[in-house]
Order: sequence, then structure tokens, then C-alpha cells
Amino acid sequence: MRNCVLVFAGTDPSGGAGIAADIGAIAALGAHALPVITALTVQDNDRVYEVLPVDADVVLRQARAVAAACRIAAVKIGIPGSAANAAAIAGLITGLRAQDAALPVVLDPVLASGHGDTLTPGDAVAALAPLLPLATVVTPNGPEAAALTRGHAADAQALRALGCEHVLVTGGHEDGDEIVNRWFGPATERNWQWPRLDGAFHGSGCTLAAAIAALLAQRIPIAQALARAQSYTYRALEASFAIAPGQRIPLR
Repeated sequence: MRNCVLVFAGTDPSGGAGIAADIGAIAALGAHALPVITALTVQDNDRVYEVLPVDADVVLRQARAVAAACRIAAVKIGIPGSAANAAAIAGLITGLRAQDAALPVVLDPVLASGHGDTLTPGDAVAALAPLLPLATVVTPNGPEAAALTRGHAADAQALRALGCEHVLVTGGHEDGDEIVNRWFGPATERNWQWPRLDGAFHGSGCTLAAAIAALLAQRIPIAQALARAQSYTYRALEASFAIAPGQRIPLR
């Protein structure tokens, strides 16, 4: 039996980000995604034009159906779609943790698309508040980390103070020929450097967070999971392909 990752994310008609990215990355790394749709989106590989949240009760019904039938080995959260959905997901995870206190939860705190298009109506930072204390790993880029802490992108310890056990701040938005990803955990700090690739990529953050969740679902130790997930994501971006002008699609 494959280890199952319960995934909360939105759809993407371009097939490059959101639930499509999660399913591909999780399968590639040896686990199976249980995709729960939190929002329908109107977007292409470059821009997001509209986000239509799924009703919180429908989100819960989707999740409860698969959780009743399958053993959940990890949870991966992308856009919740709404504050109500985030609260519902938090309640569900609390229930799952009552059965498995060590259940890994990976939160990709997506606040906007690469072009700055909003992905969660209202205050996206406030919507994520109930999920942060439940996160085993949170994977913000620099601007997301700054927004979540209402401060500086490098202040990952402020995110840990909100309850996140491990924080991996990705450096793709910084300048320079290398991308530096910074891991902050209990009594642990470590950096990884990756040569910057040309171009822009659709769903890179989704891919990384999903890959981490797939590895944690298989009880890979956290340091190894973070390193392997980054290596996998880098290879996926390096082999990316075009479907239209604009952002490229990672080959997952």
C-alpha cells in the first residue's frame, strides 16, 4: 500500500500549479495524493484572473470521505480559498492528530501568484493564522515570510514563534546568480545554494511543498526530506517545458 498525502489546494486549468502540481510531485516521489479541492480558479500559466472558493462544508466532506477510507500519512496545504476553509482544515487536522500525534503537515503559504494576483479573498495572511501553529514545515518565499510575520523576510524565527516547527524560506525572489534556501528548525539552521535558472516557472512552490509532504509521509527524516525535495524540484525546473508564452511548467 502506498502512503497517502491528504492535499488541500485549488485547481489550475493550465495544469501547472495547485492540485495538478501536487499530484504529479507526490506521485513522482513515491506517495499517493488524496486531492481535496478548496477553490476553482480562472488562470493560465502566467496570470490568475479569478478565484472561486469551494464551500467549507464541501471541503470537509471531501476530506472526511477519504480520511475515513485511507490512512493519512501526511497533509499538504496550498491555498485554502477562504478563511472559513482554513478554519475547517485546521479543525480536521486537529482531529487527525488525535489519532496520529506525529502526523506531518506541510503548509505552502501562497499569498499571491508570481505576478501578484491575489489567491485568497480578503486578508490572506489572517486566513492562514489557524494553520500556522499546526504546520510541521512551512515553505514561504521571502515576500511571503515578510507578510506572515508583518516584518522582515529573513525573520523566520518569528514564524516559528507562531507555532511552525520548521521553516524553509526559499530565495527565488532575491537577486544574484544563486538561490539560497534557508531552513530554521529547533536548534537548527542550514542553507542550501542552487544555481539560478533562466526563466520563470509555474507551480515551483507547490512542487517543493508537495515533494516534502510525500517524503515525510514515508517517514523520511526532516533534514533528508528537505534536501531531497529541493533537489527534485530543481531537476523539475531544469527540465521544464513551455505550453505558451510566459511561465514554464516544471517536468514533475
